[in-house]
Amino acid sequence: MADSSRDHGDSAHESAKPSARGEKPTDSYCSCCRVCNCYRDAPGTVEKPGERRGEHDEHDGKGKRDERGDDRHDSHDHGGDGHDDHGAHVDHSDHEDLFRKRFFVSLVLSLPVLYYSPMLQDWFGFTAVTFPGSEFVGPVLGVAVFAYGGIPFLRMGAVEARNREPGMMLLISLAITVAFVYSVAAAVFDIGEPFFWELVTLIVIFLLGHWIEMRSVRRASGALDELAELLPETAERVTADGETETVPIDDLEADDLVLVRPGSNVPADGVVEEGESNVTEAMITGESKPVKKGPGDEVIGGTTNRDGSLRVHVAATGEETTLSGIVRLVEEAQESRSRTQVLADRAAGWLFYAALGVAAVTAVAWTVAVGFGLPVVERVVTVLVIACPHALGLAVPLVVAINTSMAAQHGMLVRDRIAMEQARNLDTVVFDKTGTLTAGEQGIVEIATVGDWSEDDILTLAAAAEGDSEHMIAQAVRDEAGERELPVPDARGFEALEGRGVRATIERDAMPAVAPGVGHSEEGTDSGGQDGHTVSVGGPNLLRYLEVEPSTDLERFADEAGARGEGVVYVLHDEEIVGAVALADVIREESVEAIDALHEMGVEVAMLTGDDADVAHSVADELGIDTVFAEVLPEDKDEKILELQDRGHLVAMVGDGVNDAPALTRADVGIAIGSGTDVAVESADVVLVENDPRDVASLVRLSAKSYRKMQENIAWAAGYNVFALPLAAGILAPIGILLSPAVGAVLMSASTVIVAINAQLLRRADLSV
Repeated sequence: MADSSRDHGDSAHESAKPSARGEKPTDSYCSCCRVCNCYRDAPGTVEKPGERRGEHDEHDGKGKRDERGDDRHDSHDHGGDGHDDHGAHVDHSDHEDLFRKRFFVSLVLSLPVLYYSPMLQDWFGFTAVTFPGSEFVGPVLGVAVFAYGGIPFLRMGAVEARNREPGMMLLISLAITVAFVYSVAAAVFDIGEPFFWELVTLIVIFLLGHWIEMRSVRRASGALDELAELLPETAERVTADGETETVPIDDLEADDLVLVRPGSNVPADGVVEEGESNVTEAMITGESKPVKKGPGDEVIGGTTNRDGSLRVHVAATGEETTLSGIVRLVEEAQESRSRTQVLADRAAGWLFYAALGVAAVTAVAWTVAVGFGLPVVERVVTVLVIACPHALGLAVPLVVAINTSMAAQHGMLVRDRIAMEQARNLDTVVFDKTGTLTAGEQGIVEIATVGDWSEDDILTLAAAAEGDSEHMIAQAVRDEAGERELPVPDARGFEALEGRGVRATIERDAMPAVAPGVGHSEEGTDSGGQDGHTVSVGGPNLLRYLEVEPSTDLERFADEAGARGEGVVYVLHDEEIVGAVALADVIREESVEAIDALHEMGVEVAMLTGDDADVAHSVADELGIDTVFAEVLPEDKDEKILELQDRGHLVAMVGDGVNDAPALTRADVGIAIGSGTDVAVESADVVLVENDPRDVASLVRLSAKSYRKMQENIAWAAGYNVFALPLAAGILAPIGILLSPAVGAVLMSASTVIVAINAQLLRRADLSV
């Protein structure tokens, strides 16, 4: 998995690297944040992850259209917004503080403005305490609130105007500027009643709404920072004389030996050289149970060592680590823009012009009706305030950020946002068989015995004879004996019979009690010799070589196993067949649950394999697979995907090998198993960190739930404007219903808060299978 990220390491900005110096990924850019969007072109800032790749505006190499849109670039200064100190980057951690601080300061300054407002005194029937100059409290503090609390909106509105991307900030800027200019003119030239109290109320409510928004954004993007913080700042490096020295993790190099104490996080990817322990990999792989690690096992940087000390040879550091690759993929996924996002952005732009049109019509209509004055300005300001596409601008990005974070926390790394959105519409998922639905290794399915021999006796003999063999069948036999905790005796005289099997000699006193001659003084057979018995293990070729025939029962056992696509090896004691073992590529328990879950969602499941038809159909029947493509050559796998697509299916391909890469590329959604080859991972739209097919069902479920949240948010944001704009323009004025700018600001901010809360509810989604 570490290597899977190396190919695009050159295009990833420095912030993707979890650093001991404390810089977080979101310090440089945070997705779905309008502050970052407005300041993305600031001099000295690092570029957005999605804008660094040279292929950003090209096709992605997969024949899938990149709909991320283009970003226009205009330089601007952003001093005075709490960002001047950052210079080299926009610090996302300051965004929430920026609006919170300005909210409280503006709130305090606004209270005297409200208290001394003649209109509020009239409404509530009180008289403010007066003193020399008290008539200037409202105008002076109103100007102060405008200058301090309104400046972030004005600056970001200016950026939108320069980028020719009119949106919410420009509407807010227009609204508060119109209110400010009119109020100052009214106060200075006595042309009407100023409404500084509504101006400051607008700004305070806008600041509150943006503070809540930034808080939601921070929570949504927090998974990146959590991942980055998994790496410790220092590591204990073992020196040549066996002593340890504490060094920053940035100083670690490949082949360094580090000591990882109980309770510490592993500082870098590596291989255990010494020690045993349980390691928690939940934040990396999504696997909640600790994984036992010992000499020769790989460990991932950022995982937590539980109970034993480990000495680890460093294999990868910095950008090449698994954790850096995950952070980079999550970051890029959060920056990629889906079709829904593009539509929402366009709608926000249209709404800007619609708001200007409605505001102009409102101004003309009210001027004709009542003459120019305070009511006209109030109507125009209210229209501009209510029309702010605040909720619409937040509807999709916040869901995208939460979706990507949740996917990463469940071991799913989204590389293509459009593919993630398409996953909800999948009607066919094609699995590669070996290594995906099956374990990719032989396992014992059944054992048949002769006479008084037990299964454990047969397995003991076979494991002893296969002790020195490297064949996958030998490994399966030894693994099964180990799981049953059988006392496997030592063997001598091991001999590999090419194309037939193996043969070895086992001491007489180590043989199972049921074996002929055990416990007696007579000599062993000619083949076994006086000091032991010969045990042979092999297939039909071995029987022909030894010129022996299996019993009727064993022959029937072999035929039935063959019909199921299983292989059979025979176990012989002194050239007498005493049992047979059926083996097959073991079907993983998770595969059954994954396919059942997909069927429940109405998704058909197909299997693609190079195995012969009997084996393929045997596996398919056991798993309940709908369609089988057997005996498919590696170069023809993508043609099977195309065949399904030509029938009108939206197809996902799940695979892990080099020969799966063309099919992953051809599929509408390519899903690579994280433990697979680099080529497969690089060809995929989504990478599953864990080799667990159930994550495919979780992916489809997350895609559907996320899209539903996007729809709900967009429907709310659009519906709110359709309802509120005519109300703001005064369509119900004849029956005495008018919205003030302050009420408009409350409604606008409330719609944004509702959208943010609704997006956060996605976190409660149950993705388990």
